[in-house]
Formats: sequence, structure tokens, C-alpha cells
Amino acid sequence: MPSDPATAPSPHLPVRPEWLAARQEEILEPELPIVDPHHHLVDRANTGRYLLPELLADTGSGHNITATVYLEWLSMYRADGPVPLRPVGEVEFANGVAAIAASETYGKTKVCAGIVGYADLMLGAQVEEVLEAMILAGGGRFRGIRYISASHPDEAARGSSVNRPAGLLMNGKVREGFARLHPLGLSFDAWMYFTQLGELADLARAFPETPIVLDHVGGAIGIGPYAGRRDEVFAEWKRSIGEVARCPNVHVKLGGLGMRLFGFDVHAGELPPSSEQLATLWRPYIETCIEAFGPERAMFESNFPVDKGSGSYQLFWNAFKRIAAGCSAAEKTALFSGTASRFYRLG
Repeated sequence: MPSDPATAPSPHLPVRPEWLAARQEEILEPELPIVDPHHHLVDRANTGRYLLPELLADTGSGHNITATVYLEWLSMYRADGPVPLRPVGEVEFANGVAAIAASETYGKTKVCAGIVGYADLMLGAQVEEVLEAMILAGGGRFRGIRYISASHPDEAARGSSVNRPAGLLMNGKVREGFARLHPLGLSFDAWMYFTQLGELADLARAFPETPIVLDHVGGAIGIGPYAGRRDEVFAEWKRSIGEVARCPNVHVKLGGLGMRLFGFDVHAGELPPSSEQLATLWRPYIETCIEAFGPERAMFESNFPVDKGSGSYQLFWNAFKRIAAGCSAAEKTALFSGTASRFYRLG
């Protein structure tokens, strides 16, 4: 793993505004309320700038985005002070953005209404000090942490900015730290590859009271050694998703499929993909997750700006709406806003 993922070459697709602008679509179901439960804000050399103006340009592009949830991504850490507490700076930053949005100076969308930070669970029980500092810094918006455990021995298979040691969720020290989440009323975002989903199921069974959400449909890799093996990977991924879904405290985020990791290569086209194309590619993964978890434990996500290399915010939500076209009104409410609002306690 690079010593500093924030400055190492990004594993994600570059964002090309002119290419994205080459395809526009009419917004489907423009009145449907949407809570986007997974986006980042960042400004650094290896990923470019995606701050409040860029996010608002996306959320204001036609869909009815009522609120968003901020996810940690190595952004705006404190420059000094104790190392374990430096990630508190990201929560302070996100809460400041949330306060700007809450003024409604720039529209009605409650940006960063929920905030998910990063705390090093390898601190064990001592992580409680960090979590308490984040609760304070979050001004009532801090909801939990994401602790990326993505790990793969083959560099060509990796699609995360971080590659952590294998078996991290099984580590005793990590679990000692994880045990501090529930008493503080906090949730856990899990991000890993499909090859590691059994570890998440084991963790969820060990801590049945802790709310967990699996990011990006569980990381079904389509690059490196898995390129050309989509059916084989899908079968293994589907079995593992079923195992995780049997843990009632685990939810799932329906998105992330625009990442290079999944190997769909839609970025290689002369034009961006249409929402119909995206819906066709993504439907098997999303429908499998909805069937396994149910709409009450599943939520659509943008994962912007990471996924923006594959298509625009407009097209992504159109694609999700196409996939959910056969759902009832109650199911759509759950998938597009209800589940996210309840999981992240957005009121």
C-alpha cells in the first residue's frame, strides 16, 4: 500500500466534463424525493476538486435531492495534533459544509445532513476518545464511521484508494474498537471486495446490535485477474451477498458500479452511456441485492465524484429509476429516501 493514499495515483476513472456534457436526458420522475446516502467532498492533486459548488451542480441538475450523507475519503484532516485525532478535521469540515447548506442560501438540499468519518479501529477501546471527539465536531450530524477493509494480494484487482492488511475485520483489536460503536449510538459503513464478504457476515453476527451498511453492492471485481470472468464472479458474489443479507443488522448501498473496479468500461465510449445502458449493466447486481435485503434495507447511492468518470449524476439516477420501475410506490420511497433516512437518522 502506498504510504499516503491521498497523494498516490488514483485507482479511479478521471472525470471529463466535456465528455459528460455530450449526453443529456430528460429527468425521469423528477418529483421523487431522493436522499443520496454516499458522496464525498475532496480537493487534492490525485482526485481533483469536488467541493460544495461541484456537488450542488450535480444535485441541482434535475432530480429531487432532498438531503445527502457525507462519507469519509481522507479529506481535510487536521494538519497537526495527535495522529489518531487528525481525522476529526474531516468531520469538522463536513459539518461546516452542512451549516452552509442548512442556511438554504444555495437551495433546499440538506447537504451533509449525516456525516460518516474515519477512526482507526486498531486503537481498540482507545478509539472511544476519537469517536467522542467526532460526535462533538459533528454538531449533531455525525452518524458513524467507515473503516475500509478492502484487501487483495493482486494489485491489478484493487479498486480502492486503500489496500489494508488481510483479515482486518477478524482482528481482535479491530473488534475491540468496533465494540465501542453501538454504546455511542453509531453505525458502521463497510467497504471491501466480494472475496471478503464472509468476514463481514462474521462481524455482523458477532455484533448484532450494531447497524452496518455494505457499500457499493459488495465489490464484485471485474478487472485484473477477474476480467472476462463476470459470470463466475457474479455467482460467488451472489452467494456471499445472500450470507450477509441473512444478518438483519446489515443494509446495502446500491451503487458504486461506475467505478473502474467493476470493469464495465462504459467510459471508453465516444459518448457517455445512456441511462438505459447503465440500467442493463447494473440491473443484475442491484436486483440481486434488493431481493436479498429487501427495500427496507437497501438504498441507492451516487458515490460521487468517484463514479463520475462513468457518467453524469442525471444519468445515474435515471438508471436507478429505470431499474426500480417495477417497484411499488412504498418500495421506491424506501429505496430512494426512506431506508437512508432511517439508517442515518436524518429525521
